[in-house]
Amino acid sequence: MKKLYGILALVFAAALTLAATPASADLKIDVTRGRADPMPIAMPDFKGSTAEDNELGRKMVQVINNNLTRSGLFRVIDPRAYIQDSMAAQAGPRFGEWRAINAQALVTGVLSKTGDGRTRVEFRLWDVLAEQQMVGMAYMTTPTNWRRIAHIISDAIYKRITGEEGYFDSRLVYISETGPANARVKRLAIMDQDGENHRYLTDGRTLVLTPRFSPTEQKITYMAYYNNKPRVYIYDIDSGRQTVLGDFPGMTFAPRFSPDGRKVVMSLSKNGNSDIYTLDLGSRAVTQLTRDNSINTSPSFAPDSKQVVFESDRGGTQQLYVMNANGSGVKRITFGDGRYANPVWSPRGDLIAFTKMLKGQFYIGVIRPDGSGERLITQSFHVEGPTWSPNGRVLAYFKEAPTGARRTGRTANIYTIDLTGYNEQRVSTPLDGSDPAWSPLNK
Repeated sequence: MKKLYGILALVFAAALTLAATPASADLKIDVTRGRADPMPIAMPDFKGSTAEDNELGRKMVQVINNNLTRSGLFRVIDPRAYIQDSMAAQAGPRFGEWRAINAQALVTGVLSKTGDGRTRVEFRLWDVLAEQQMVGMAYMTTPTNWRRIAHIISDAIYKRITGEEGYFDSRLVYISETGPANARVKRLAIMDQDGENHRYLTDGRTLVLTPRFSPTEQKITYMAYYNNKPRVYIYDIDSGRQTVLGDFPGMTFAPRFSPDGRKVVMSLSKNGNSDIYTLDLGSRAVTQLTRDNSINTSPSFAPDSKQVVFESDRGGTQQLYVMNANGSGVKRITFGDGRYANPVWSPRGDLIAFTKMLKGQFYIGVIRPDGSGERLITQSFHVEGPTWSPNGRVLAYFKEAPTGARRTGRTANIYTIDLTGYNEQRVSTPLDGSDPAWSPLNK
């Protein structure tokens, strides 16, 4: 039985595509625009033959509603305006009634029990204006896995209407923080991208930093201080097993996986100088990429593995550089005012996100790999740690702010924002949260 979310009891079967006719070419959202009017969409509660199924359908629709609404691209019409319910509309919507309430798209769904105790969830997406089905799919699952099915349906709707891959069936790993500013307890934690299914992965007895997801497996790399010495660890989410990659001399910074998951790229400090290295996870062979009498840190691979972006002060100030994966061809790409840090390559390959510090303010921005098109999309007293959604259209990051009468305390929270710079949303966490890392889509 395949393990999902690290729990053996969850079961998910492949989606079954239902017959669908071509949709209207007009019913599409352009996700590259700055501020787009949200598409009005109707979504009655999914129905079943039992009260239990009806309640499950209600909860699933609420998750889908929240996902699509938080994207900023959809506006779910008030259900009190609906005339036809989901069960009847699944068989054949009365499109005129849905147009009357200005719905452009309609989502319907039904639930039913199978002989082996699983639940069958069937949904359809309708183009109300063209009066035809856009997509229809069915899923078999255990009732306890309903939330993930809702995320998968959200992704299917998002993809069909925007033309882009969704990002809702994904997770965030981050650092959960508590305690005074000068003695923070930092624990590794994980949650769905909407803040649900939260759990802690470490107990807080050791300081943990810079978690990063593997792009190919349910694993995380991170830094931890063991007996006041920095170590790089691999954490297997399914088994809970932690493996030490090695005890490196000096300090270790910002480990990240390569796109194929076979290497970790990081910065090691030796004799007061830090350089970029890769560690082969199979052979444990270490390869040095930079050799420069300056600080070189925060490396991130391009999605095709051919280049690495990193930050360095070799030019006198903290700037971003790109080099080939073997360390050759180093090129500076930032020349604006201020200091640049925390670069991370988009999974689409078209942009690099970064943190910028300028005149006492922090910014999250993006720039093309050739150094053109720099754009700042959010700013704050302290904002840092950008990470990309799997589709490269949304960024997550954290903000810190001073608290207390003497401003000696601090609070930290995780946010997401659309790549265009609109629709900033806070992701709820039980305690303070920092340094998020977005997973690929779950498999």
